[in-house]
Amino acid sequence: MVKSNEKLVKEIVDAIGGPENINSSTNCMTRVRLNLKDKSIVDEEALKKVEGVMGINDADTYQVIVGPGTAKKANDILIEQYHVRSSTDSENNWEENKQAIKDQQNQGKFKQAIATISNIFIPMIPAIIAAGIFQGFSSLLGQMLTDGVLTGGFFEGARITFALIGNSFLGYFAIFTGVNAAKRFGATEALGGMVGAMSIAAPLIDLSTHVGLYDAEQPLNSILTTGKGGIIGVIFGVFILARVERWIRKVVPDVLDLIVTPVVTLLITAILMAFVIMPVSGFLSDWLVTGLGYIIGSDNIFVSILSGYILAAAFLPMVLLGLHHGLIPIYAIQLEALGGVSLFPVLAMAGAGQVGAAIAIYFVAKKAGNDRLRQVIAGALPAGILGIGEPLIYGVTLPLGKPFITAGLGAGFGGAYVMMMGVMANAWGPSGWVALPLMQPGKMMHYAIGVLISYVGGFIITRAFIKEKDVLNV
Repeated sequence: MVKSNEKLVKEIVDAIGGPENINSSTNCMTRVRLNLKDKSIVDEEALKKVEGVMGINDADTYQVIVGPGTAKKANDILIEQYHVRSSTDSENNWEENKQAIKDQQNQGKFKQAIATISNIFIPMIPAIIAAGIFQGFSSLLGQMLTDGVLTGGFFEGARITFALIGNSFLGYFAIFTGVNAAKRFGATEALGGMVGAMSIAAPLIDLSTHVGLYDAEQPLNSILTTGKGGIIGVIFGVFILARVERWIRKVVPDVLDLIVTPVVTLLITAILMAFVIMPVSGFLSDWLVTGLGYIIGSDNIFVSILSGYILAAAFLPMVLLGLHHGLIPIYAIQLEALGGVSLFPVLAMAGAGQVGAAIAIYFVAKKAGNDRLRQVIAGALPAGILGIGEPLIYGVTLPLGKPFITAGLGAGFGGAYVMMMGVMANAWGPSGWVALPLMQPGKMMHYAIGVLISYVGGFIITRAFIKEKDVLNV
């Protein structure tokens, strides 16, 4: 296994112009993200033909899709054997920072915002998944203990332990968001964490009561209370923190910087956070939750089915454009306001539609004699079933064109069913069967049925539209 990964990395490095063409590298769940010096010398045709490369994406970084698990190992090989800098280590390299800023300026404001949100939340995905799974198990055990299905101290201890693990992240999600936002905005990370902590700290209620902004009878209707504005408020707060800190650091003498800068920065930010950012962000969050309620929480069965179908069917293009990361704040707002996320289970059906489409293409490719495409599908399907969709997108459905659309159309049926049945999740992460433990007790079966419906829908629609001639030259 080690040899095959080393060979994969060597062929990737050769195709992109050698290690000297790599400024730095990092990885996400399925991709090696390379910061290249000169993208024009990359031999993309050779790179696409490398066995184990499931696709490429030239975005803010040059992304080589190699699948879950392999991405981390490949990045480690680049760092350890090719002496490529980790992107984390290279954050202080001014030349790369300058180029990154130029690249961001060329992206446009909207894409910059989406990239920023992505970079804040992607590092937290493993913890989000783990916390959600443990929260789900804790809730399930609690329900079974209440119903008398399980009894005894062992199961109660397990429930408490699972709750401890789940709450250790989800209870302090705002703090982690503040730390990561500070990294992106150039603020001191510990101060960013403190901004996140302010938003959930108990003294906030005392302050709100003191100035007459707290509604003791209906705390959630308060203009200012703990969690008001959620992570949207935290991100805006850290954005302001970074600018205040930068300004103060310019005017404070070096000898006083260590004491004066953090104290004054936090004082100004805390005042703005409590009296401007959190109330405004709270209003926006409440408005968003209300709006979503009309679309994805409607009591009208027709509206639920239609919205579920459209959302699931349209999600793949959002993934392609990288816009899906912009949904993470909406997930978090739903989790904070409703105690669960209804949008994620619906959108998760898009990946299942791709799996069904890929299976249909496999049989067509077999009939047409395209062994290479069958091998690509066979390699990408396990990741797709487990909820990692990029290998199927960039390696199978998108290059063929039509299946990218038919997969979404098939997934829409699963999305409609999941929305109609009111499936809620405790967290979010990869879709597919990996997401099953994230679903709230009582809804897991409906989520599973939705996945199967999406498989069938993606298979039938794709099989109806894809012919042998469509897969001959892919």
